[in-house]
Amino acid sequence: MNRRRPVLIAGPTASGKSALALALAERIGGIVVNADSMQVYRDLRMITARPTPAEEARVPHRLYGHVDAAVNYSVGQYVADAAGALDEARRSGKPAIFVGGTGLYFKALTAGLAAVPPIPADIRAAVRARLEQGGAAALHAELQRRDPRAAARLNVNDRTRIARALEVFAATGRSILDWQSEGMPALLDPATPRVFIAPDRATLYARIDTRFDAMLAAGALDEVRKLAARKLDPLLPAMKAHGVPWLIRHLAGEITLDEAARRAKLDTRHYAKRQFTWFRHQLGDWPRVPPEAALEELIGALAR
Repeated sequence: MNRRRPVLIAGPTASGKSALALALAERIGGIVVNADSMQVYRDLRMITARPTPAEEARVPHRLYGHVDAAVNYSVGQYVADAAGALDEARRSGKPAIFVGGTGLYFKALTAGLAAVPPIPADIRAAVRARLEQGGAAALHAELQRRDPRAAARLNVNDRTRIARALEVFAATGRSILDWQSEGMPALLDPATPRVFIAPDRATLYARIDTRFDAMLAAGALDEVRKLAARKLDPLLPAMKAHGVPWLIRHLAGEITLDEAARRAKLDTRHYAKRQFTWFRHQLGDWPRVPPEAALEELIGALAR
């Protein structure tokens, strides 16, 4: 068995990825590296189900809680940070076990990424202000005038991607499509041992509900209260983490806690469904296995 090879563990939210990564790391002496776009934020330990301090003490963990919620953390920044974690693992002679549910992170790791330069804060703020004032349709119309090729590929209601495309054009004078065609090299071979955990849907949805109740019992509402007190831009990724917007509405007196929890659970179920669909279309060659078979699947892949 080659115990130094990196490993990739993906799957929908609440599917047991973190527990699998921890078990594998203890078995082969690995370093667990986060590949979840919400677990990077230090403000959101409980509401994003980050590994607990006790779990982090059992094996080395990297790229968890290392980003402030005020930062609009990008895929490009993640790849740069992941490269550092991978280098550390290789120097130590330990395998890096990448685990998470963010498909774009895994695709960037194995297929590379467009090298879009950083967007100046003033340009980003101006675009976001226009988005809030005029809505997605107005911003899409502006993008249509300035970068019609990019606009043609985007749904008129896709707020995040419309804003991103307009920011890139405003900052660089080039279409985001041009930047994407130039790309950054992949960090990992696409044939890296990998698995997509695919639990039964009914079981997964029950786990999502149970986990959210456990989050609330562990103090997630206080965590969100502290985040809300910072008065950050609601368009920031951390402010859109599952459960955060609904709990903020509860804290503002707009809805009951029961209603906030119900809506958060429903949003998380919908997200899990999208994760299944995304991986099937974008990374369809990944082995899809039930949670109980995933550890032996990876051990077998490392032995081949």
